[in-house]
Amino acid sequence: MAEFTDTGAVTAQHALDAVQRYPREAITIASRVLATGPATGDERSTAERAIGLALRELNDLPGALRHLRRAVRVTGSPRTRALARMSLGYVLANAGHTAAALREVTAALPRLTGADAGRARMQRGVVLHYRGRFDEAVRDYGLAVDIAQREGDLLLEARARNNRGLLNSHRGTSRGADDDLDRSAAIFQRLGLDLAAADARWNSGIAAGQRGDVAGALRCFAAVEQEYHRLAVPRPALLLDRFELLLAVPLVDEAVEVAGSAVEQLRRRGMSSDLAEALLARARAALLAGDLDTATQAAGQARTRFQRQGRRTWAAFARHVELRAEFSRGTRSPALLGAMARTADRLDATGWPDPALTTRVEAARLATALGRPARAAELLATAARARHRGTASHRAQGWYALALACRLAGDVRGAGRALRRGLAVLDGYRASLGTTELRAHSGTYGQELAAEGLDIAVRSGAPARVLAWAERWRANALRMRPVLPPQDPELAAALAELRLVSTALEDALLADRPVHGLRRNQARLEQRIRELARGADGGGTLVTPPGIRRLAGVLGPAVLLELVAHGERLRAVLLRDGRATLHDLGPLADALRHVGAYRFGLRRLVTTGDSAAARAGVRHAAHALDQQLFGPLRSHLGDRPLVIAPVGGLHAVPWSGLPTCAGRPVTVTPSATAWLRAAERPAPDGPTVLAAGPRLPAARTEVRHLARVRPGARLFTGTDATAEAVTAALNGAGLAHIAAHGRFRADNPLFSTLELADGPLTAYELERLVNPPGCVVLSACDAGLSAVRPGDEVMGFSSVLLALGARTLIAAVLPVPADLTTVLMLDLHRRMRAGARPADALAGAQAASGATGTGAAHATAAAFVCFGAG
Repeated sequence: MAEFTDTGAVTAQHALDAVQRYPREAITIASRVLATGPATGDERSTAERAIGLALRELNDLPGALRHLRRAVRVTGSPRTRALARMSLGYVLANAGHTAAALREVTAALPRLTGADAGRARMQRGVVLHYRGRFDEAVRDYGLAVDIAQREGDLLLEARARNNRGLLNSHRGTSRGADDDLDRSAAIFQRLGLDLAAADARWNSGIAAGQRGDVAGALRCFAAVEQEYHRLAVPRPALLLDRFELLLAVPLVDEAVEVAGSAVEQLRRRGMSSDLAEALLARARAALLAGDLDTATQAAGQARTRFQRQGRRTWAAFARHVELRAEFSRGTRSPALLGAMARTADRLDATGWPDPALTTRVEAARLATALGRPARAAELLATAARARHRGTASHRAQGWYALALACRLAGDVRGAGRALRRGLAVLDGYRASLGTTELRAHSGTYGQELAAEGLDIAVRSGAPARVLAWAERWRANALRMRPVLPPQDPELAAALAELRLVSTALEDALLADRPVHGLRRNQARLEQRIRELARGADGGGTLVTPPGIRRLAGVLGPAVLLELVAHGERLRAVLLRDGRATLHDLGPLADALRHVGAYRFGLRRLVTTGDSAAARAGVRHAAHALDQQLFGPLRSHLGDRPLVIAPVGGLHAVPWSGLPTCAGRPVTVTPSATAWLRAAERPAPDGPTVLAAGPRLPAARTEVRHLARVRPGARLFTGTDATAEAVTAALNGAGLAHIAAHGRFRADNPLFSTLELADGPLTAYELERLVNPPGCVVLSACDAGLSAVRPGDEVMGFSSVLLALGARTLIAAVLPVPADLTTVLMLDLHRRMRAGARPADALAGAQAASGATGTGAAHATAAAFVCFGAG
C-alpha cells in the first residue's frame, strides 16, 4: 500500500509539473491517478488541481473551476487544501469572480510556508491585479520574488517576475519591467517551459508597445504567435494585447475587427473576466471609428460585468467611454460635466492616466461650452501636467491641454507654442515607425492639435500662417527622408507565395471552382505580410515644412493652391509670385458632393457607354465643382501651371476634366512639402523600363509601340514580365511604364495591385525598392487612387513611390478603357521624349485626346493625374 501511495503522489506531482509544458498530457497523467484505484486525499486533490490548471491553460474555465472545487473538497492535509484554494482563486479571477477569488487566496495564505507561501503571494497579486488594486499587486509580486530567491525556487521567481513586469508595463512604469520580463523568459526557457517562456516573451511585446516601440512589439508578437502555433495552444485573450497595439498606432479598422473577434471567442469559451475587457475594447474601437451607438452599448455591457466582478477600476474605464460617446453626440449639460470630472479623478487615482487625461480635456471643452471658464481652466491645468511624461500621444495631449488653457486665457502666442511642442512630440513618434502605412495612420494623434493651430491661423487672417499650420500636420508620412528598406527574405517569400495564391484564386473564380480555401490562404498571407512589413524599424528624419520664400523660389511662374478643411468650410491658400492669399471656397460638404457626381459621370461614360445625357451630366458636375474651387481664384490663376494640394475626398478628383484645368499643366501633391522634396530630387539617369501585364492584349501592343518611341528601353512582356524581374528593373530606372490590369484595395491600399505574369505586384513590394525610378507611368485602372487618413495622409501606389523618392507618378483615378488609354499614353511619351515635363506632356496629350469629341475619350483623358513634382 505504501508503495502505491508513493507512486500515486509522484505521478500526481508529475501531472502538476507538466501543466505549462504539455497541458493535454498533464490531464492524461492526472486522470490516470484518479482512475487507477484508491489514492490518498492529497493525491486526489493534487490530480484534480493539475487537471483544473491544465484546463485553464486550454481556456476551458468552466471545466477548470469544476476540478479545482473538487480539489478543495477532497479531504487531505491543510497544505494540500490551501494549495488547491490558491489555484481556485486564480481561476476564479480569470472567470471574473474576483471577490470570491480574493477570499480563497487570502484564506490559503496562513496555511502555507516557504515557497508555497511565495506562490500564494503571487496568486494573490494576480487577483489584486484583476481588481485594479495595482500597488497592492506589485507589493505581493515583490514578496513572491523575495521568497523565491530565498528558497531557490526558480519557477516561482519566473512567474512572479513575469506578472510584475506585465503590470508595470501596463501602468507605464517601464523601470524594471523589461528586466523582469527578460529574466522571466530566460528562467522559463532554462526550465524547459516553452509555453511559459512564450507567454513571457509576448509580455515583452506588450511592454514594447506601452513605451511606444510599435515595430518592436509587432516583431515580438509575430515571432511568439509562431511559437504558440507550434505548441498548438490557443491564446484568445492575447487578442486584447494585439488590440491595444493596433489602437496605439492607431489602426482603427483592424482594432474594430480584432475586438469583435475577441468578444466572440472569449464568450464562447466562458472567459468572463477577459470577455468584459473585450467588450470594453469593442467600445473603445467603436468610439474612435465614430460608431457611437456600438460604443455606448458595448461600454455599458462591459461596465455591468466589471461591477458584477468587483472590478471598480475597470468599471470606471468603461464609464469613461460611455461619457465620451455622450459628449461626441453633442450633449452639453452640467450633469455630464460633473460625471466626466469625477470619472477622470477616479481613473487617475487607480492607475489609468491615458483615459483620465482624455476625459479631463473633453470635460474642459464642455465646461467652456457651458460658460464655466474657471472650471475649464482648472481641468486643463491638471491635464497639462501630462506633457512631461508617458507615451508620445499622452505627452502630446498634455501639450494640447496647455494650448487650450493658454487660448482660454487669451494667450494666443502661448497656445501656438504649446501646439508646436505637442506636434514635435508626435514627429518623434512618427519617425520611430518604419513603414508608410503606420506613419499614415499615426496622423490621427495630431488631429486636435493641428485643427486648433489652423483655427488660430485662419482667425488671424494671415495666409502664411495658415499654410504653415496646414503643412505642419498634413501628409507627414511623406515628410520623412527615405531610408533604405530592410531586405527581409521572409517578407519576400510571403509576397511570392501571395502571388501564387492570388493567381490560383483568380483562375478558380474564372473556372467557377470553389475558392473558400484559397481565400483563407490569401487572408492568412496578407496578415503575415502586414506583420512583417510593420516590424521594420524607423529611424528616418522629418523634413521641416518650407516657408513662402523657399516655395516661391522653386515654383517660378506656377501657382500653388493648397486646400484646407477648416471646420465645415473649405479654404485655400494661393501662392503666386511669392505672395500668399487666403480664400473661402464655401462648404466642404458641397465640394465633396460635386466630386461624387463628377466621378460618377466620368465612370458612367467609360463603363456604360457614351450618350448625350451622360456627357451633359459630366459637364454640369464639372462646372459646379470648377465654379466652387476656382471661381473665387480665377483672376489669380491666369494661364499659369498649377500645383494643387487637395484635402480629403478631393484627392480623387480627375482635375484635367475641369474647365479651369483643361489644357493647363496640373500637378497634384499631398502637400507643398512633398511637392518641394520631389521637385528638388535629382532624377535617376538609368534606362527606361516598359512592362506589360497578362490578359490585356492592348498592354503588349502599348509597350511595343512605346519601345519605338523609347529606343533602348528594357522591355518586359509575356512570361518575362514577372513581379521580381520588373521590380528589380525599376531600381534606378529613369522612367518606368507599366501597362496592366490594376485594382485598388480600399480595405488595405498597400495591397492594391498591378497584374503581372506571375501574379499581382502589390504596393508592399514597391516599398522594397532601394532606388525608385524618377518618373513612373501606370497605365492601369484606378492605380492613382489613394485612401485618405487623418492629416490628409494618402495610402496607395502614389504614397509609396513618392515616399521612396520617385519624382513623378502619372496614373488614373478611374477605370480606363485599354484602346483609348494606349492612344493617350503614346502621345504622352512622344511629348516627354521631345523634352516636355511630365505635367506639360500630360496636359497636351489630354487636350488632344479630348478634342476627338467622344465622351469616352474625354473621360479617359481626364482620369489620368500627374502626382509629385510634375
